[in-house]
Amino acid sequence: MSNPAPLPDFTHERATTVTGGRSGLRITAALHSSALGPALGGCRLWTYDHWADGVADALRLAQAMTMKNALADIGAGGGKAVIALSPGDVLDEGRRRDALLDLGDLVESFDGAYITTEDVGVTEHDMAVVREQTRHVVGLPAADGGAGEPAAGTALGVFVSIEQVLLSLFGSADITGRSFVIAGLGQVGSRLARRLADAGAVLTVTDINPSALAIADQLGATWIEAADAVTAPADVFVPAGLGGILTAPVIEQLPVRAVCGPANNPLAERSGADALAARGILYAPDYVVNAGGVIHLALTGRGDSPADVEQRIRAIGGTLSDVLGLAALEGITPLDAADRIAHARVAAARA
Repeated sequence: MSNPAPLPDFTHERATTVTGGRSGLRITAALHSSALGPALGGCRLWTYDHWADGVADALRLAQAMTMKNALADIGAGGGKAVIALSPGDVLDEGRRRDALLDLGDLVESFDGAYITTEDVGVTEHDMAVVREQTRHVVGLPAADGGAGEPAAGTALGVFVSIEQVLLSLFGSADITGRSFVIAGLGQVGSRLARRLADAGAVLTVTDINPSALAIADQLGATWIEAADAVTAPADVFVPAGLGGILTAPVIEQLPVRAVCGPANNPLAERSGADALAARGILYAPDYVVNAGGVIHLALTGRGDSPADVEQRIRAIGGTLSDVLGLAALEGITPLDAADRIAHARVAAARA
């Protein structure tokens, strides 16, 4: 097992790592900020070279959730949980259930200050298992009275953000005839691709799972290999898989006018935002545009109507407009502008 990556700066209110009493797995719950309300953020079930990498991931993701929830204005702080698997570790049904029950115990120990939900590797049905140990969970199946799968909300938020990006670049939000490269056709990416196709977009798509080729065929999209996604010309590059795809070498050759997609942390390094700006590529900050899912979970969980939830998700376009406007006014990147707005909201709540 390799040495763990360095931990990020600890600006968190609380972080707890346990060895699950049932599963034996290392599980971390990180609460970054509760200034705006109880921390809300999903649990990620993922494989790490070292268990401490899972701790670092939880810390980074929790901080990002503070920013996302602040911009989404849902009255929630930022938190995240990680169930860390070792390389080659595959959970059978029994041990998976044990891990989820262990997660429920850990969430319950925060006494409502952290509310969990699904993230990468975890489903709405898993949340029903977590609910056996704690009431501080959202995103349960709709059949059980929960908010259900949030992917549709995330896709809608990215769609209206893309419209705002096009308006900023071309003076029109019309998607007809505009070209997009979508890297990732999972729950969110596939829904977004369908929305764009229905709006008349020209799509080039890819996924690491070759079975997604069927989605491309259904949409009349051009299929390319995953490695070619960052060299295919388009108006907008849409990262919709795991993060870190926009490395410095990739940014140097990226043949697009804008980047706007649902993937968390698509920038391999924060300096990538400056590099994109230097090339004249508009970057829509990920935690602004992909907040539709968390808005869906938070507002549905408190009983808002579907129409009100959709209206709030569509308002992401206006939030992005504010971010881009501040960036232009101050001569800073959209990422810096989004951070400035989020930090101001958290600081005002603390005051």
